[in-house]
Amino acid sequence: MSELSAALRRTLEDRFGYVRLRGEISKCTHHGSGHVYLTLKDDNACIDGVVWRGSVKNLACRPEQGLEVIVTGKITSYPQRSCYQIVIDTMEPAGVGALLAQLERLKAQLKSEGLFDAARKRPIPAIPTVVGVITSPTGAVIRDILHRIRDRWPCRVLVWPCVVQGDQAAGQVAAAVKGFSSLPEDGPIPRPDVLIVARGGGSVEDLWPFNDEALARAVAACPLPVISAVGHETDTTLIDFVSDRRAPTPTAAAEMATPVLTDLKAQLADFDRRMQRCTGRAIELRRTRLTGVSARMPSRADLFGRREQRLDQASARLSSALQANAAAHERALLRVASRLSPATLKRPIEQQAERLAALDRRASQALRQWLRDREQRLSGLARRLPSMERPVRQALGRLDELGRRSQAALGRLQRREAERLERLSRLFLSLDPDRPLERGFARVHLSDGRLVRSAGQLAAGDALALKFRDGEAGAVVTGGEPRKPTAPKKAKAPPPGQGDLF
Repeated sequence: MSELSAALRRTLEDRFGYVRLRGEISKCTHHGSGHVYLTLKDDNACIDGVVWRGSVKNLACRPEQGLEVIVTGKITSYPQRSCYQIVIDTMEPAGVGALLAQLERLKAQLKSEGLFDAARKRPIPAIPTVVGVITSPTGAVIRDILHRIRDRWPCRVLVWPCVVQGDQAAGQVAAAVKGFSSLPEDGPIPRPDVLIVARGGGSVEDLWPFNDEALARAVAACPLPVISAVGHETDTTLIDFVSDRRAPTPTAAAEMATPVLTDLKAQLADFDRRMQRCTGRAIELRRTRLTGVSARMPSRADLFGRREQRLDQASARLSSALQANAAAHERALLRVASRLSPATLKRPIEQQAERLAALDRRASQALRQWLRDREQRLSGLARRLPSMERPVRQALGRLDELGRRSQAALGRLQRREAERLERLSRLFLSLDPDRPLERGFARVHLSDGRLVRSAGQLAAGDALALKFRDGEAGAVVTGGEPRKPTAPKKAKAPPPGQGDLF
């Protein structure tokens, strides 16, 4: 049985090595392995067919049930089921009706996915700097587009050459759309602001590459605005629905993509004239308002005349007031200086020195008197107690020792008093009010002669006297709060009962 099946298979393949059939697809199955199993039929017969996985991508149309197609391939047998079949190599739609039916199904699918929605369409830029054109470099379309752009809006045009008819047209146009989209914005080749996909008119078969599903999806996914200009005004392709704008002709696409330079210049000139008129009216209106406001404002003499007069009077009194203030401060300073004379500070030191000298004299006299008393007492004891020579000698030795200790104690006392006197002298020098003036300091006195010890004693406008090493100088306080006027002290009433002596 196997030999018979093999012989039948060889006979079929030798006799019908390559055939071309036309029929309608029925029972189409796309297997998970990638193979496609189908049945071709006509009015009187049917034949099984298979498309191997490697040949599916080369088919001109997708096998679907009910589609009328023309296929080519070889006849072979399938021994396991004792039947024959055709191994399909190529497949294309049979006739315009089938192509349009397939196009309508694809259009419905893309529409259901939202690729035709107006909300996803991008606006065309008003003033493009770079225009990308995808078309054939040898046809009349590119010349019409370049001529129209040159007349309306001279800008840079990038042309991506590709074929626009045949089996390779859809792939090349889709690659051009993706290539323009992938250009970097700051690269050596500028990225276009808008794309034009253009082709001249032709039959349905000539324009069929622009109905390709992959091309339509590439145009829909393009981030740049796309203008479709395929065929004449009555021609319609699938990319017309997914592109952002559809132009009836390539020339119209160039007009959609670019503005008219002369119109823009005229519009700018009109805007400039209107702006100048509006600015002139605004300036004139504000000039009129300013004139009216300035007429109602008082003059400079009315605003500042009285104040200037008061200032002149105050400045005239200022010099005499400053002289009087300086004289008062000088008198107060003399009074204070008389109280702080060096003789006043030397007097306590002299008194301490006199007291120390008196104490020294008294201590010396007392010591000598004590020594004389002791000596007389010892002499008496020596006379009364001649037998006590040894104790006397011992007492004399002790007396000598006490004398030496007394002399040492007196010396220490004198040194302590001398050190105390020296400290008092240094204290005198540190308390001398004129000593800091030697180091660059100055004493600050109020007008009444009081010494200024803190900033809280001063107020704005107070007159000061500055005492330096080599003289005096006057000053006036400019910062802080002005001094509040104090009410004059009321004179005390005389005690009751005392009359007037005069």
